[in-house]
Formats: sequence, C-alpha cells, structure tokens
Amino acid sequence: VGLATGACLADLGNNVICVDIDEKKINQLNKCQIPIYEPGLADLISKNQKNNRIRFTCETNKAIHDSTIVFIAVGTPPDKDGSADLSFVFQAAQDIALSLNDYKVIVDKSTVPVGTAAKVKEIIMKNRKNNIPFSIVSNPEFLKEGSAIKDIFEGDRIVIGAEDSKAIEIMKQLYEPLNIPIQITDIASAELIKYASNAFLATKISFINEIANICEKVGADVTEVAKGMGTDKRIGPDFLRAGIGYGGSCFPKDVRAIATTARQYGYKFRIIESVMEVNQLQRELITKKILDLISDIKEPIVSILGLAFKPNTDDIREAPSLYVIEKLIEKGVTVRAYDPIANEKSKEIFPNIEYCSNAYDTCTNSDIVVILTDWREFTKLDLNKVHDNMKTPIMLDARNIFNPRQIHDIGFKYISVGRN
Repeated sequence: VGLATGACLADLGNNVICVDIDEKKINQLNKCQIPIYEPGLADLISKNQKNNRIRFTCETNKAIHDSTIVFIAVGTPPDKDGSADLSFVFQAAQDIALSLNDYKVIVDKSTVPVGTAAKVKEIIMKNRKNNIPFSIVSNPEFLKEGSAIKDIFEGDRIVIGAEDSKAIEIMKQLYEPLNIPIQITDIASAELIKYASNAFLATKISFINEIANICEKVGADVTEVAKGMGTDKRIGPDFLRAGIGYGGSCFPKDVRAIATTARQYGYKFRIIESVMEVNQLQRELITKKILDLISDIKEPIVSILGLAFKPNTDDIREAPSLYVIEKLIEKGVTVRAYDPIANEKSKEIFPNIEYCSNAYDTCTNSDIVVILTDWREFTKLDLNKVHDNMKTPIMLDARNIFNPRQIHDIGFKYISVGRN
C-alpha cells in the first residue's frame, strides 16, 4: 500500500519520501529493486527516481520534518483473537509525535478498525513537543493486489474522513489531479467503509460457493446461475465466480476484524460469521475431492498449478494452496507445484515439496493436476500435451477456468466447482 501510493503520488508531481525501518528493503528500493511483485510498479518508481520525485530512507525524523502530509501505511496483521494488531500503527504515531516540527496532516492509510484515529490522535498529543498543531485523517485504501496502480489512478472513489476543514482542503488538493469522486465523511465512518466493503465482497464469494455446492447436488451449472444473477444491475457480475474461496492479505484479515469489532461492541455479525465458515468449508471440500480422486492410487503424485491467492501477485498469505498442500502432506501424498511468480514464497513454508519451472514439468507422470490459481498462463496450456504426459489424466479445476466438455473430449477425468 505504501509503495504503490508513494509511487503514484510522485507520478502526480508530488515530492514523496518513503520511509521504512528495514534497511535492506530501503537499499533495494534505492537501486530500484522492488521487493514485491506488482505490475507496473517498478517502471513507475524508476521513472520518478530519475525525476527526483521519490526517494527512500530509514531516517524517519528527517522525512517527517520535510513533509506536509504523513501517511501511516504499516501492516495491521490479525491478532490471536482475530482483531487487527495495531502495534505498528501506534509505534508510527509515536515516531511522528516525536518528530513534529510544524503543522502536519497525519493520514491513516492502513486498514484499521473504528476508533484507531482517536487513539493515534491521543498518542501524538501525549508525545508531541510544544503543542505543535496537527490534523488526523482517515483515508482508507481500496487497492487490489495485481492492479494496485490502476486502482489508484482509476479508482471508484476516494474516502476522506476528517474533523477540520484545513485537512480536508489539503487532501482534496492532493487528490484533485486524479479526477476521482471524493467522499468527505466523519472519521468513524471512513474507518468502517473499508471493512464493510471487503466484508460484502467476501460475502458474495462465499454466497456463490454455497450456490455451487447446491448446483452439484441438483445438476445445475453455477456459471449459468452466476451469469443470470450478475446481469441484474442490483447484483452485478463481479465476485460471483465459484471456486475454492478467498484468501490473501485483505479479505481474511478484514472479515475477521469486522466480526471481532462487532463482538467487542456487544453485537454478533451473523452473516460474516457464516461467510468465514463457508470459506473454510470450501477449502475442505476441494481437498476432500482431491483425496477421494486418488484414494485408489498407490503412491499418488499430485501436481498443483497456482500457489498465490490470486493471479498477478506473489502473495501467498492465507492462499487456499497452503491449506491444500498441508493436508496432502499430512496424508503422505507426493506434491509437485508451480506458480509463475510465487514459487520462492511458497518454499519458505513448504521447503520439502518439489517445485517446477513450468506447468508441463509439474504435470509429467503425475496422477492428478489441481488448478488453484487462475493464472492466464494456465488457460493457454496445450492440454493434449498435459494429458499425454500424465500417468493418470485427472484434473480438478478449483477455479473453473476450462470448459468441461472440451476437457472431457481430450480424455481427462475432469472435476470443477458447481458444474457437471
């Protein structure tokens, strides 16, 4: 979030200083070595480094001194009880307080629960020197991994939650070149908007997966059902693709966090509690299908295509692949895996499975190929070659990327989600 936001704001003509306590990361960035995979980000950073509009440093104090607007874009990982761990946010607030030299607009960009801005304000007021004035703004991000740059430049809305007109005008001036609708609201509402949005999208995913499971019982096709639903303007087609469920760094964390916030205020968010249950169930159902398909095969080899939680990212945080691979290993199954980007990240968790450099090698002499990420590369495979290289041509398509009839005609035993 911080890196993408900084690069895009620099491209709009602002002077941007990106701060991190990780010296290794800062050294990499100063050499234009990007520590994450995000399409278009490296080119944007390189361009603005050459124009001297973006720089990277570990010198927090000087960076804050030289800035008018200070974004807090640190991580808010889930705590043990499902709530957001705000320790990094509060540490950043303290660092800002100790570095204040004149008026600043301090912006919560991290996804944080209601009440965080008030706590950040309290920390800064307690630790600042000489009563230097400042404003607090909640400005949640709505970025999708794999399309973050596009989402910043072509977003649906910009939400600004603030208490005073001076901060509002500064933020409006910052974002004016984007020509994106700006919603000005109170801080608490701004903090809740991000969680509510992600919770609703996660609900659509779990809903269509429930429909898919019913489709399998009654002989219907979930893609046809989703198409019929999605043409209704009140519903829309997005996030109605049945599969193995959601993962990543946002949906699981944010859904748990909003449910925890509700409980902390004495309310049970029943729909979201069920959304989480369904998402876990979907992983279990897919894994059971795999195990059932190989139950009669001696020493089976399972090929996994796709490790990242979605295409165009190397992020494997809470990816469905992690659950599937863990359960297969527990059953003593030999696992081979390939992802166009995320192999190295997966090796940090599962160092002992076999990683391949392409999809064809992954499938050679295997008993079943399981598609867990809908990379475009996989849709272009020569499936006749995949079929001929396999020992037992079984395909479980957990993302419904292929046409069942075409796959059957090639000779695969083909299983997908919510389709005959």
